[in-house]
Amino acid sequence: MSALAAIRILIVDDHPFLREGVRRVIETQEDMVVVGEAGTGEAGVQQHAALLPDIVLMDLQMPGLNGDEAITEIRARSPRARVIVLTTYEGDAHAVRALRAGASGYLLKSSLRKELLQAVRSVHAGGKHIDAQVATNIAMYIASETLTEREIAVLSLAAKGNRNKQIAFQLSISEDTVKGHLKTMFAKLGAADRTHAVTLAAKRGLIEL
Repeated sequence: MSALAAIRILIVDDHPFLREGVRRVIETQEDMVVVGEAGTGEAGVQQHAALLPDIVLMDLQMPGLNGDEAITEIRARSPRARVIVLTTYEGDAHAVRALRAGASGYLLKSSLRKELLQAVRSVHAGGKHIDAQVATNIAMYIASETLTEREIAVLSLAAKGNRNKQIAFQLSISEDTVKGHLKTMFAKLGAADRTHAVTLAAKRGLIEL
């Protein structure tokens, strides 16, 4: 297949070894070609504008502009752009944010060798491809109540070891309000205590540790 007819791919990831590994997998395929690489979200946005690839393979956690932000910017400039997330995050909140930003695929880096090529072809054809475990996590929590921005702020501070009084001071709310938020969050997350709540929220991608 000619280079013009092949699926043109841009790899955006801040780890050179990961980019090299993905490139090697893609180079074994006659219908795909890597047209560019970028190590930051900002560079990925610039490369996309310059190269207009068919598919962008995008990491989520990068210095500066993160993956979700880069996807949003790319899609704002090119609404038909097709992006597949490559990540270690299997939490449902991470995936939902990426999909809402405009991603068409969501793959875990641990399953790249098994699913990458299928995902690229599926998304290029106009479909979507989501890792099975991630899809299960999304389905598991889709009916559950989401945490509010204030609740996430409270839990994020709790995760850093702040006591209720310190959280109240930093958020300019009362200590009783903090306790109320924590009680509500325990119920929403199905958590027994604050440590359990932090663990569950971090696993789902609701907060960052």
